[in-house]
Amino acid sequence: MNQYTELLIYLKTLAKLYGANTVTKDAPDSVDLQKTNIFPLVNISIANGSFSNGSTISFNVVLEAITNRDANKEVVDDKFWSNDNEVDNHNDTLAILNKMWVAMYRDFEDKNITSSESPTFEKITLDGTNLLDGWELSFDVELPNTTLNLCQ
Repeated sequence: MNQYTELLIYLKTLAKLYGANTVTKDAPDSVDLQKTNIFPLVNISIANGSFSNGSTISFNVVLEAITNRDANKEVVDDKFWSNDNEVDNHNDTLAILNKMWVAMYRDFEDKNITSSESPTFEKITLDGTNLLDGWELSFDVELPNTTLNLCQ
């Protein structure tokens, strides 16, 4: 019964494959406390789940793709684009999550995993002490429970 571990390994592998330099599995509010992070970073959070019907286990998965803001000290007259890399950060981190989701959606059937078909994502702007930008993707997965046999 190692569904949790298998899911973590799978998500970590995808994050590294699609552009994350650092992958963590911390609580979302403690990701920014580690000084050795190399951005972009993907944080995997699986905080809750359920035993749905005796033959499957469901997990709520939250993936955060974040990177740090770099502000330019030059005076910029363009109020729309400003003097930092916020738009680039949001584009890059959204691309990481998008590639991960497409790969997961394609792989789920082969791995005998079902998932919500329309995950939601939320924008992260200037978060934490390192002023992090990115996105948070939330979805549910359901994995087979191969250890439990209801007939016994």
